Amino acid sequence: MSDRAYTILLVDDEVNILKSLRRLLNGTGYHVLTSDSGENALKLFNTEHVDLVISDYRMPGMNGIELLRTVRERYPDVIRIILSGYADVATVVEAINDGQVYRFISKPWNDQELYTTVLQAIEQKQLAEENARLAEEIRARNAELEELTRLQEEKVRERTMALETRNRALRTAHNILDHLPTAVVGIDRDDYLVYANRLAIALLPHDKLRLGYSARSVFGDDVVNEILKSLEEGCPRKLVVHGASGKTILCAALPDKAGVVCLFALEWSCPDRRGSKDSQTDPTEASTVTSYWADPPEVETVYV
Repeated sequence: MSDRAYTILLVDDEVNILKSLRRLLNGTGYHVLTSDSGENALKLFNTEHVDLVISDYRMPGMNGIELLRTVRERYPDVIRIILSGYADVATVVEAINDGQVYRFISKPWNDQELYTTVLQAIEQKQLAEENARLAEEIRARNAELEELTRLQEEKVRERTMALETRNRALRTAHNILDHLPTAVVGIDRDDYLVYANRLAIALLPHDKLRLGYSARSVFGDDVVNEILKSLEEGCPRKLVVHGASGKTILCAALPDKAGVVCLFALEWSCPDRRGSKDSQTDPTEASTVTSYWADPPEVETVYV
C-alpha cells in the first residue's frame, strides 16, 4: 500500500460547514483543502492532486451533482461523496445510481459515520492504486518475458540454421569424399577400419574390408604399422607397397590424432561391370581404374 499523504477537497458555500468538516478530519494525516464553490473547486484540480471530494449538494451556481459529474468526466479516479438534506435524497440517489457519486451522507451528519466513510473511501483508493500498480508490474514482467522468449526463439532459430548449415556441409563433404576419384580409407588409432569410400569398397578385397574390423586383415601388419606411424610423426607419409601392382598409399594423421586417413594411388584390374544396371553410377565400370594425386611437400616415402 502507498504511504503517501492523500488529499481531500471539501466544497461548501457555508464557511462553518467547511470548518466543521476540517476539524473532524484533523489528525487523520490527510491533506485537507477547502473551496466555497464548485467553480473554485475545479480550479484547485489544476494545481493539486485530489483523491477525494466531499461536496454539498445545494450551492449557488454549480451545484454538487454538477461538480461531481464534471470531476468524474475529467478525473475519473477521484472518489466523490455528496452531502445533502433530506429533501434532496431522490436527486442524490439518482446521481449515485448513475455512478456520479460514491456515497451519499445526509445533513446533519453523524461524525462517526462521516469519518468511517472517509476512511473507507481512502482505503478503496489505496486498493485501486495497488491493483493498478500490480497490473502494471505484471504487464512489465509479461513484456519482459515476451522479449526474453523472443530472444530465446531467435537464438534457437539461429542455432537451428547453424546446425542445418553444418549438416549440409557435412553431407556435402561426405559426398565429395565418397566420390573422390581415388580410394580413401580411414583407420583409427587402434587399427580398426572406420571409413571406406565407394572406390575403396570397389577396389579392395570385399571379403576383408569390413568396417569395425582390424585393418591388418586387409593390409597386413607391416603396412598398418607404417600407417600408424603417421600418428607419432604428425606429417604425411607415402608408403610404396611391393607386390601389390605398384600400390602406393598416402597417409596423414587426423588433427586430433584419433586416426589416419589413407589415399591410394593405384592401377588395379577389376571386373568389367559395364553391363550392370548400375553401370552409370558404378565407380569401377571400366576394366581398369587408375587413381592418383600430387604428392604434398616434404612427404616421407617409405617402401614396405
